[in-house]
Amino acid sequence: MTKILTNKKIIISAGASGIGWATAKICLARGAYIYLCDNDEKSLRKLNKHPLKNKRLFTYSCDASNESQVSDFFKKIKNKTKKIDALINNVGVSGPTGSIEQLNSKDWENTLHVDVNSHFYFTKRAIPLIKKSKNGSIINISSTAGILGFPLRSPYAASKWAIIGITKTLAMELGKFNIRVNAVCPGTIKGDRMKRVIKDKAKFTKISQKVIEKDFISMSSMKKWILEEDIGKMCSFLISDDSSKVSGQVISVDGHTERNN
Repeated sequence: MTKILTNKKIIISAGASGIGWATAKICLARGAYIYLCDNDEKSLRKLNKHPLKNKRLFTYSCDASNESQVSDFFKKIKNKTKKIDALINNVGVSGPTGSIEQLNSKDWENTLHVDVNSHFYFTKRAIPLIKKSKNGSIINISSTAGILGFPLRSPYAASKWAIIGITKTLAMELGKFNIRVNAVCPGTIKGDRMKRVIKDKAKFTKISQKVIEKDFISMSSMKKWILEEDIGKMCSFLISDDSSKVSGQVISVDGHTERNN
């Protein structure tokens, strides 16, 4: 595999599983140093046996929605390196399923807190380190729900639209420092989170999970699941020097989503 990320230093939030870990593996294979954090202790423990642990892979426990813990995480990062080349804001929860008049206020507030505030906490602390890079990159993981909307998932959609606004604004603020900021919008990702979403929607609508799953796949022109690795490859490109003029963009990796139901 081409080492297009050789010696790039990358922070990934929620990086111990799912899209975060798929991205970390791709970036490691392409020569990067990875500093990832997660609040999933079980997934973090699994990484202890990785051959690159404490060589080019550094793992930390951190609740990304807790500003104090994020601050402590960055103190540890600064003990390892004086600069960072890229930040991938990957934290996000799927939030509740239901029509807006039936949603619990606490569920609404928690979804926006985790999905939006975590990006703020990480970006605020990462920017001084990324300014020291000659070609810095910030990648915010949004969703096709942040472009099209998502019935029965309004807090999730609201948070993902917010990420698009943050991305566009940061690209304007940070361009003069040669820092690029882009949003990646995954489509229907095959994995545990989507299984939970399908289960919740089936329960709410009284429609079978098989029918719901088939409908999700049919939303894209290509009629295929998107894999976590597909998102990792896009992130790798947006960190690499090949994307040195790509900023302020909202890039879907979704097989062309036609609709969200």
